[in-house]
Amino acid sequence: MIGLKVEVLDTSNRTMAGMTGWVVDETRNTFVIETPRGERRVPKAESSFVFTLPDGRRVRIVGSILISQPENRINKRMQRSRWKL
Repeated sequence: MIGLKVEVLDTSNRTMAGMTGWVVDETRNTFVIETPRGERRVPKAESSFVFTLPDGRRVRIVGSILISQPENRINKRMQRSRWKL
């Protein structure tokens, strides 16, 4: 996910809703997003995101399905129905 443009849709912290920027780091439970106001850490479990892919497509993803270490995510099998296209 690092390097993708992201928008925070729904989150438990209302001050982060609508925030846009670029994913610059990722941990098991959070994304670090570079915004015009600096870096912000957003919890995955409590948020949903819209990622803009390099080809311009936008994909909405519920953050709770992304909870894992980034390097281990490739080994997880995810049901396509959980990805909201």
